Amino acid sequence: MELRDRVAVVTGGAKGIGFALARAFLDEGARHVVVADLDQAEVDAAAASLGDRCSGVAVDVSERSAVADLVAGVEAAHGPIDLFVSNAGIGTGAGVGATDEAWDRIWKVNVLAHVYAAEAVLPSMLARGEGYLLSTASAAGLLSQIGDLPYSVTKHAAVAVAEWLAITYGSQGITVSCLCPQGVRTDLLANAMGISSVETVVSQGLLEPSDVASAVVASIGAEEFLILPHPEVAEYYRRRATDPDRWLAGMARLQARILGTLDGAPDA
Repeated sequence: MELRDRVAVVTGGAKGIGFALARAFLDEGARHVVVADLDQAEVDAAAASLGDRCSGVAVDVSERSAVADLVAGVEAAHGPIDLFVSNAGIGTGAGVGATDEAWDRIWKVNVLAHVYAAEAVLPSMLARGEGYLLSTASAAGLLSQIGDLPYSVTKHAAVAVAEWLAITYGSQGITVSCLCPQGVRTDLLANAMGISSVETVVSQGLLEPSDVASAVVASIGAEEFLILPHPEVAEYYRRRATDPDRWLAGMARLQARILGTLDGAPDA
């Protein structure tokens, strides 16, 4: 898809990857970009900084009716949505002891929000015979997330939702992509583990949100399903599929390194 003259919506768009995506789409000539996020003040600030071809909407993507209202409002104000980016996501930092409330919230934000978006935007796209759905999962959705069981589970599910949508609607003019970055310098990562600790352990370092946005723009142009801003993730994914026991052992060693670094022990 060419982004010029297109209307795009980006949830989780007030900062981090979402904000970088909105900026990149505008740089590519999008006619209008709507940034949607939970906090009204952050939405207003983001939209103002991005200029007059951008507007903001405060929305809780965990609510089905709120996502439907978002889509209806954008279509009424700006016309059909060409690209819907379901980017909002949260973590918990919890393991098997995660509360029912934490599971319910992360399931709705990290999984059902993608379903709600597709439900709301697909009728118009299917009627036109074209449209683009892009969901942000994570490398954790292909691999795993050390220290966060609900995040690992829901990001795997987010990838599955994207795959199902591609299989089901690809022949009807709908293009689907799934973004699976590894370490990106965002508030989500900083709050989860502390950026300095992650940089110490992950030899490839962290990407900036703008780097991810550049990879996304290129992949949208090529209409690729799996968007991997960290190319090494493809190799990790291959290893996981071909030799799961070896991969699990490697992840256990990585976990030990991360925990050792966080505890102040030297990185082995």
